[in-house]
Amino acid sequence: MSYFRGKFYQMIISILKEINDTRVVMIPVQIKNLSEQNHELWVESGAGNSSFFSDKDYEEAGAKVKSRDEILSGAEMILTINPLPVEEVNKISSGTTYISELQPFFEPSVLNAPAEKGLLTFSLDMIPRTTLAQAMDVISSMASIAGYKAVLQAANLLSKYFPMLTTAAGSNPPAKVLILGAGVAGLQAIATAKRLGAVVEVFDTRAASKEEVQSLGAKFVEVEGSTDDLAAGGYAVEQTDEYKEKQKALIHEKIVKSDVVITTALLRGKKAPILVTTEMLEEMQPGSVVIDIASATGGNCEKTVDNEVVEYSGVKILGNSKLAAELPTHASKLYSKNVENYILPMFKEGEFAPDFEDEIIGKSCMTRDGQVLYNA
Repeated sequence: MSYFRGKFYQMIISILKEINDTRVVMIPVQIKNLSEQNHELWVESGAGNSSFFSDKDYEEAGAKVKSRDEILSGAEMILTINPLPVEEVNKISSGTTYISELQPFFEPSVLNAPAEKGLLTFSLDMIPRTTLAQAMDVISSMASIAGYKAVLQAANLLSKYFPMLTTAAGSNPPAKVLILGAGVAGLQAIATAKRLGAVVEVFDTRAASKEEVQSLGAKFVEVEGSTDDLAAGGYAVEQTDEYKEKQKALIHEKIVKSDVVITTALLRGKKAPILVTTEMLEEMQPGSVVIDIASATGGNCEKTVDNEVVEYSGVKILGNSKLAAELPTHASKLYSKNVENYILPMFKEGEFAPDFEDEIIGKSCMTRDGQVLYNA
């Protein structure tokens, strides 16, 4: 416990404005909760503007509005969604706790600068995706929003109605939607597409997802012989060559009959698997749509370009790995609660004392005492 501005506080916890992201890592509700526990809260001016939380909202919740440089050099805990550039990491004082979504499995070197600066670093995306950690799981929270938004994007781009519509001028059949991957994003996409009246089919290598898919009213497309790994934390796993051939044939058959294809398959730390080939696109009906949520790691479609709409053979292909940021108010609300649930257990009787033997804290700690702990 330290003394600051005439009162005792536990820790100076700060949030920074995100670069090229509309979300904010913590909203005023969580700021108020932490302030009431005698933490000193610093917020960069304008941090919440894109999520529609003003500096005044943060001040009323108990935070102090600061400049970016003041926070980088003076805070004891710094929270962000996206990793800071190296030049800003180098401005942080040694011994500071730095928490972000670092994704070291894509680029392990992201941990070098924090280790060299002597920061205690935690990566939110490395929190184990277990039952105990559900309330802290930022990946699932954001995937749920992405799945919802993917369907709305598809509806905007599609040349047809989603629901069946009967009018005096005739009837239109419902859109056929194929969702590849029944993780959190896929399940939310199923629910949203069904609400809009589409006929939905779903493919996933994980047999365990069949019941969830059917409970939402969709048809499960099953390929026999898949490798299922419950320890993969919701990610897809590599399959045998024989399985891939059977999978490709069945997906091909389904894709060419679909109006919308939504792909969500990610391999942790690896390039996303190609599920939608150029040949398949050429056989789809002109006016059809592909939404590729896995575009940041190459995409599930051969023609995907991240953060662009590409038209190929009459098919519109949207690659968007940041769909959650298009609903910044609710995305920030969920993210903020996840982060609060994550950091609160690190405090014991008023002192910052993370238990590195705890599975959640231990596995998400990336640098400590100048050492990189992540093992690629």
